[in-house]
Amino acid sequence: MFSPLLVRNGKRAISVIGGGRRGTDALSGVHPTARRFIIDMSYSAHFMDFKGSSIPSSMKKLVVNKLSPNFREAVSMQTAAVPTPGDADLLVRNRFVGINASDINYSAGRYDPSVKPPFDAGFEGIGEVVGLGLSASSRYTIGDTVAYFGSGAFAEYTVVPAKESVPVPAVKAEFLTLLVSGATAYIALKRLGDLAKGETVLVTAAAGGTGQFAVQFAKQAGCHVIGTCSSDEKAGFLKSIGCDRPINYTTEDLAKTLRKEYPEGIDVVYESVGGSVLELAVNSLANKGRLIVIGFISGYQTSSGIPPFKGGTLPVKLLQKSASIRGFFLPHFLSDYREALGSMMQMFVKGKLVCEVDGGEMAEEGRFIGLESVFRAVDYMYAGKNLGGDRSPNAAGWRKVNRKQKVPMEEVYDICQDPGWVEDSAPPLCRPRVTHRTAVAEVVTTPMTLPWQW
Repeated sequence: MFSPLLVRNGKRAISVIGGGRRGTDALSGVHPTARRFIIDMSYSAHFMDFKGSSIPSSMKKLVVNKLSPNFREAVSMQTAAVPTPGDADLLVRNRFVGINASDINYSAGRYDPSVKPPFDAGFEGIGEVVGLGLSASSRYTIGDTVAYFGSGAFAEYTVVPAKESVPVPAVKAEFLTLLVSGATAYIALKRLGDLAKGETVLVTAAAGGTGQFAVQFAKQAGCHVIGTCSSDEKAGFLKSIGCDRPINYTTEDLAKTLRKEYPEGIDVVYESVGGSVLELAVNSLANKGRLIVIGFISGYQTSSGIPPFKGGTLPVKLLQKSASIRGFFLPHFLSDYREALGSMMQMFVKGKLVCEVDGGEMAEEGRFIGLESVFRAVDYMYAGKNLGGDRSPNAAGWRKVNRKQKVPMEEVYDICQDPGWVEDSAPPLCRPRVTHRTAVAEVVTTPMTLPWQW
């Protein structure tokens, strides 16, 4: 048995509370479109103490008990002992955790057919090191801030291998946007896109969590970038981050626009919607075009997780154009992960990369605070996804809703298919919301009930 290297740091604990406020301030002033949902976990001041009482004996975490794409049905909150870090591990007090569209794929067991419940939920977080093993102490110390991409993030405390952790300069929610959404765009375009200066790149759901990064990276590569979106507000945001041709598909016919303005076809498509959008992307490819599939969110909530796709003539279409389709799943490219994250963080710090976040400030019940708010954040992301054709806000910018009536959220919001951002004066319940984002939640750690003894 080893003894974890533990250091008492009361002053750091005090500064963390202040750090939480700074983290909150970091959410203000960001552009309202293309925000990423993040849960803020900043209100705890518990640090691990060698023999003292500054770490709780128990914590809350979210556990998948049943395989289902219905997150509330699959996942429950449980109380568990705060885990002990191994020799090469860190114990991280999570400050922010991200909610991704693929969290329901994770709860449905789609990424690993052999997985059986129960297992911990969540796969990206950022926080402070509050405990660590002896070997891990060669690289980290108590109070260091780290980000990580790994299972079990939906918890107040998570044990993370030191080698899989990435040091970050501060606890900022914006850094969390890079862990999955940013890394997916960076690595996929670099490894599979083979971008060349002057090529035409189409990004579907371009104002979304990963789409916003794909737009920026393609533009940095010297490409002409087209981005699909569903509102004029989002089109304006896309222009602000360098998109050459935003296409609001609610006011323009996407297929006709692409045929008319890009008769030679599209060189690279970064696709995350699936279904009919994927079919359109295939038809729009240029000779030797490359289509990168990073997801198909339009089908995530179905029993199969796969949207309908008419692929009978796909081989012929690819052959005729010498085109290709490549799938991208981030865990298969972890050898590129550290370099990608380091590069993106440098760009962000230098002001060369926009990272939008959403902490639920505009949600009906307010910000996502507390681990229990993860459920609400997932609902918030997917609300109204299956509304069909009735997705447009009225002329005033939002749907008219009788506030005295209990209106199902799915009848008001259309997050994933028809987002939008309107005047701040709109009643929160009636505001159209953003789409394809990952949420950020602020989870309050459990007060200590027993001294932690080593």
